This record gives sequence, C-alpha cells and structure tokens, in this order.
Amino acid sequence: MATNDQSTSGTPAPSLVTIANVVYALHTVSLVIGAFGAATVVGAFLFGWPSIIGVILNYVKRGEARGTWLESHFRWQIRTFWYALLWAVLAALVSLVLAPILVGFLTWPLMLLILGLWAIYRIARGWLALRDAKPMPV
Repeated sequence: MATNDQSTSGTPAPSLVTIANVVYALHTVSLVIGAFGAATVVGAFLFGWPSIIGVILNYVKRGEARGTWLESHFRWQIRTFWYALLWAVLAALVSLVLAPILVGFLTWPLMLLILGLWAIYRIARGWLALRDAKPMPV
C-alpha cells in the first residue's frame, strides 16, 4: 500500500474537497426538492436519492480524509443525516403517542418544520465552512 503524505500533513487531496462539495450539493438538492416538491424537507432529505448517494459517498471516502481538516466535514455530513433520521423517528413516536388527544396532529408538522430548518442550517453551515477551508466542530 502506498503512503499518502497528504493525510499525514493535514492537507486533503483536492479530489476529496470536490467530493465534500458534491455531498453538500446532493444534500442541498434533496432539501430543495422537499421545499418545493410534494415531499417534506426532512422526508426528501432522508429518503431522497441525492442524500442517500451523498451518505454512501461519505462512507466510501471518509477513510481517505482521515487526518485532515476535511475529516470533520465527512463526519458532519454523516451525523447530519443520521441525527435527522433519529429525530424524525422520535418526532413520529411522540406524535403517535399524542395523537389520541389530538395534540399529535399538531406536533408532527411542527417537529418536521423544526427538523427541516435544522437540516438546512447544518448543510449551509458546513458548506460555508468548506468553502473557507475550515474544519467543522467536533
């Protein structure tokens, strides 16, 4: 196996920066589809093919980013997806429990709205930091 001096120096390969940009773009496409389509923002983000492809790219390429500032972006992108799924499941469970007293019918859309805004924030914040070549917080 050849050594990769870029991973030890903390400077990622330009192709990895491109991959990170592509993943942010794929997530953004999913968010836009949800915002302007028939799906919800969160639904399109979690179940739309652009985001799923983005997460797969993250897992395939994250090893190459290890040891660089770009590693934090791959982790940020992966966590955004999985935390959104976790929060959507929790929102569904809470809304289901509250449905018999009719509050659940209000909590579900409210939680999806908040979660959609959170996903938009995470993708925008990450992409802006990537543009400035800054790592994401742990």
